[in-house]
Amino acid sequence: MSDLPLQCKNLKEQVESILQLLQQEPTLHFQDITPVQTSLTKAISPKFEIVFAGAFSAGKSMLINALLERELLYSAEGHATGTECKIEYAEVDKERVVLTFLSEAEIREQAVYLCQQLGFTTVTNINQADVITLLRQGSEAIIQQEGGESKSERAKQAKALMLLVEGYIANRDRINTVNNATYSMEQFNFSNLKEAAGYARRGSNSAVLKRIEYYCNHPLLEDGNVIIDTPGIDAPVEKDAQLTYAKIQHPDTSAVVCVLKPAAAGDMTKEETELLELMRQNGGVRDRVFYVFNRIDETWYNTQLRQRLDDLISGQFANSNKVYKTSGLLGFYGSQIKQTNQLDRFGLDSVFAESIKGLDGKEETPQFVYAFNNYCVNSGKLSTTKFRVSVNGYETPNQNYVRILGDWGNELIEKLIQDSGTEEFRTAITRYLTEEKRPQLFKNLADDLEDVCIKLKKHYQSVQRNLDSQPQEIESMKVQELQRLNQQLQQVGREFSEHITEEVNQIINNSCDAFEVDFRQLQSRMIRRLDELLDTFSVASAYQRATISHPRNATAPLIAILVEAFYYLANQLEDILIESSQQVVTNYFQRLIEKIRKSEYYRQLYRLLDNDGGIEQEIRNLEKGVTQALVSAASVECDRFVRESPRFYDEGTFSIYQFRQTLLQTSQGYDAESIVEAEPAIRQLLKLDFEPKVSHTIRKSFRQTINQTLKTQLLPMAEQQADEILQQYPQARAYLEKTLQQEAEEKIANNRRLLSVVEENIAAYNSAVSSINSCLQSMKLYDRFLPTIGDSFDADDKFTNNGFVVSDAMQEVEY
Repeated sequence: MSDLPLQCKNLKEQVESILQLLQQEPTLHFQDITPVQTSLTKAISPKFEIVFAGAFSAGKSMLINALLERELLYSAEGHATGTECKIEYAEVDKERVVLTFLSEAEIREQAVYLCQQLGFTTVTNINQADVITLLRQGSEAIIQQEGGESKSERAKQAKALMLLVEGYIANRDRINTVNNATYSMEQFNFSNLKEAAGYARRGSNSAVLKRIEYYCNHPLLEDGNVIIDTPGIDAPVEKDAQLTYAKIQHPDTSAVVCVLKPAAAGDMTKEETELLELMRQNGGVRDRVFYVFNRIDETWYNTQLRQRLDDLISGQFANSNKVYKTSGLLGFYGSQIKQTNQLDRFGLDSVFAESIKGLDGKEETPQFVYAFNNYCVNSGKLSTTKFRVSVNGYETPNQNYVRILGDWGNELIEKLIQDSGTEEFRTAITRYLTEEKRPQLFKNLADDLEDVCIKLKKHYQSVQRNLDSQPQEIESMKVQELQRLNQQLQQVGREFSEHITEEVNQIINNSCDAFEVDFRQLQSRMIRRLDELLDTFSVASAYQRATISHPRNATAPLIAILVEAFYYLANQLEDILIESSQQVVTNYFQRLIEKIRKSEYYRQLYRLLDNDGGIEQEIRNLEKGVTQALVSAASVECDRFVRESPRFYDEGTFSIYQFRQTLLQTSQGYDAESIVEAEPAIRQLLKLDFEPKVSHTIRKSFRQTINQTLKTQLLPMAEQQADEILQQYPQARAYLEKTLQQEAEEKIANNRRLLSVVEENIAAYNSAVSSINSCLQSMKLYDRFLPTIGDSFDADDKFTNNGFVVSDAMQEVEY
């Protein structure tokens, strides 16, 4: 925030102060503050991504180098890299580079794609030496056939494949199989940014780099400006070009610099035309695009080329105020030789030391020197009266270059840089980000804050209004409390009735977890008891009881044994069902009373009556009634077990089959032994009859009985008790009259404390909003001012302030 107005220095603290006020209010703290926090971060720590896009050899890398006045990116012709490059700001002593390599899988994928485009056999394993050799030889042959590596699309793809293979071989130990490996420049033993950039610029290395992140020192990168250099829109690998299109259209992209070729080529390429059409159709992208015709110096020496470019601009860019003409080559090297002098021959022995070394020992002429000499003599940019410059035929280009600069020095260099257009473009994009994009971030923050501020303002005004309306004197407070007594008793009774209704509904809907646990325990006990009874039932004992009941007879039929068994099992099951039901009821009412004791209406009852109004006693009485009702229901339910189930004797059922088999066994004799021997079969018969009956009871009929019993007993009681509470008004009034003096004093003191807190919060809110509004004012965002809170009511009993009208929404305050 170094270049922000002084009024915005404390913006973060002021916004956080408002959010803290919001979080303090119980009724407002659920408000989602994420949008405000996100907008705040973007406003105080902005990231303006400037995406450079263009076709292969349009010169965007050289233009970026010129803007940053240092050689970072690959700018030689003949190779189109698919690497995404990001350049961010860093302090001088913290400059660094982070290199991220493609994975082996990604490299193989690119190799397969290029092989398919070139008509090669698909690559199966790039780790095989013979495969690598064949790919190299095939690529070299294609480049030779096409007349050079940049002569055709096919030649470019062949070159890309060669570099990909070479880069993989050279960096194999740094490349992971599936994941992308990331390295700092220290891991490469690079001592500075220049060495790291030199490594990354080499074609074979850049071919296997997925991403390069530079952190370097330059004023253009300050205040969050980030330069993104994307792969060419006509990159040999289609996937790389798609990456560029995605970046251009990404909502976080602040500016798009579209570097175009017509200044050198005369016309736009097919890919450039498609790119322009895409940006023109997309309103969100169109407004942030800068069109840069790079290599403009070539039009200085070619009238026809210059005319075609002028016609193109006037025909297709007439309404755009973001069209610029640059020469990245002159701008970049101009910036490099500014620090040179006669001693190093204006860079020939330093900046261009490597490029002037000839193979035969003779000094070569750098491309820039040719361009510089041409600029001096043929561009028409230099005033003949100011710069009397000549290029002599008896001198070498390098000698002319040194002599001219020796005569005119930095004045001529500054003129060269100015004519390159790079400074003008740098100034324009900086102004765009500072004057257009940065205020937009503050607009977004103000928009997101507005909703929070309106909610806070309404809340404070509502609370303040309610507190102001409360009695300020003890006697007035007492009168008011007594007037509200009847209403409060009604409210207590209503809340009690609603509570009981909710509890009953939970039982009916099986949503009371504790009750469900108890009822499942009842079911388990019934099932276990039936199993125990079936396992221990004694036919001999039943036979004995049957014969005792008929002293004139010496034997008993199978039917008599079954009758004794039915009575025995039914009575035993009744005992366990009654016991379990009593436990379920006891637990339920205990929990119910505990919940009632914790309720707010219960606390209010004690405040008004000094007792619970008879609620607990009524609940205990009701518990007895419910218990008795369920005991009776359990008896009735189990008494029905004495009767066989209707399907017991149905033809075709297993039970009738089992009965006949048992009867066949027991009818073989008339003594007790023949009956006792059939005990397993008789137990099986009893199991076939009792299991369905017990299951029906515990899973259907008895649960319905419990639900209905609780509903029919509890709901009428709740309504009646609510009325009983209201009838205790005389007792409540008598009790309140004794306690209201102290209570009124406490209420008034508490209301004053609450009012003081609200006033403090309003003051804090107004202070924060005023500070934020000062920041918005300094950025000329007058229509984004946030509302402050005044201290007066208008004629309609509504607060008005800064054009905001507050609704009648009321907030709860303590009475």
